[in-house]
Amino acid sequence: MKTNEIISYNPAHANEQVGVVAMSTQADVSNVVQKAKRAFPAWKALSVEERGAYFKKLLPIYQSKIAAIAKMQTQEMGKPIKDSMSEVESLIGSIEFYLDIAPQVLLPDTVDETETQKNVVHFEPYGVAAVILPWNYPALLFVQGTIQALLAGNTVVVKHSEENPLTSKLLQDVYDEVGFPDGVIQTVYGDGAVGQMLVDTPIDLIHFTGSSKTGRHLYKVAADKFIPAVLEMGGSSPGIIFDDANLDDMCACAVHERFDNCGQICCALKRLFVHESCYDEVVQKVVEATKAIKVGAPMDENTTMGPLVAPRQLDLLEAQIKDALDKGAKIELGGTRPQGLEGAYYNPTVLSNVTKDMRVYTEETFGPVLPIMSFKTEEEAIELANDTEYGLSAFVYTQDAAKAARVATALDSGNVAINDTSYFSNNSPFGGYKNSGIGSGGGKYGFQFVTQMKTVSVPKG
Repeated sequence: MKTNEIISYNPAHANEQVGVVAMSTQADVSNVVQKAKRAFPAWKALSVEERGAYFKKLLPIYQSKIAAIAKMQTQEMGKPIKDSMSEVESLIGSIEFYLDIAPQVLLPDTVDETETQKNVVHFEPYGVAAVILPWNYPALLFVQGTIQALLAGNTVVVKHSEENPLTSKLLQDVYDEVGFPDGVIQTVYGDGAVGQMLVDTPIDLIHFTGSSKTGRHLYKVAADKFIPAVLEMGGSSPGIIFDDANLDDMCACAVHERFDNCGQICCALKRLFVHESCYDEVVQKVVEATKAIKVGAPMDENTTMGPLVAPRQLDLLEAQIKDALDKGAKIELGGTRPQGLEGAYYNPTVLSNVTKDMRVYTEETFGPVLPIMSFKTEEEAIELANDTEYGLSAFVYTQDAAKAARVATALDSGNVAINDTSYFSNNSPFGGYKNSGIGSGGGKYGFQFVTQMKTVSVPKG
């Protein structure tokens, strides 16, 4: 590989190249940010409706390219094609939603009024937003990571993961085809070094989705620059199954929540705690539900789980599982690479006899493994669930509404689902506690983190 290019590999086929893009240089990054700065005043001066008009033009262009974008992200990251299509198609509704609410949310708000004056709060953009994104939901995160910043009047520079540069380029091509003003939305390509180049330029806002380690570093960068940072980071989300839960339904929920997208979701259920009275039954039901997952080629319509994104993720997952086995964990299902598949595949794995000193308990496991532990009391369940540096999502399974509300309140988590898988809506904020992040994206509240407030006192009469 040339040092000035990124080769995209298909994780479903060892060493198969999907394509190549040029890696952005220091000069490229500097030029892109300067263009964004030059474009900012005119973009800010437009009304929300005028900025939204560009997205209305984008919708039919994006619609015509859904199949191509879905196929590309499947080839680059291994997501089953049905899941890719669902992800890419869903963004039509998201774009329409933000076009609908942005004029109301960003409307100047009169907060005080007397006979002689009124105070009006205006929501103004920061300037150039550096949007740094991971690989697990390429299309969704590209659109959701940029649309609120753009509608609010910021200009945007995107640095997507080096694992899916071609998907990122397809998405940038859509924006280019729309004819957004030059410099309003641009993409740079590369790994973490290119991301560092980007945040070292004179940007005005960092919007990051990814690991807690990188997020903490970017928070320090933002502090040195004295600019805001919105950080959505890692998670080790707990699920709690109480003895009064509908076990068939809740075990199915837990399996879906753990193994969807090959377990490569920041807010996925990653540690399952089960009341001791139903522990053995839950383990059995989870194993049976997990057996229904079909691991295979991601372009096969019958596949429900493809490979991990890259061999390095497979190596990390196997090291975490080996650590658990060395310390006494038991494999109830899986624990192997599937036969006959040459890519970065791993069978969905269920572990019992898990203890607190194991890496699958203390670390984020970004792959298809579900560790299961027992608890005796509600208080112990809450203590175990909160025994993590993360606080992104949590899951509570019980038919007792009062208990569910009580436990949800006690959990240190930015998102809690009760008797369901993760529930996301366009108007729900999404963010985490502790090392899972600062700030939120999504919905009307997300606009607060891509704008700054100015209070203007206006004389009357």
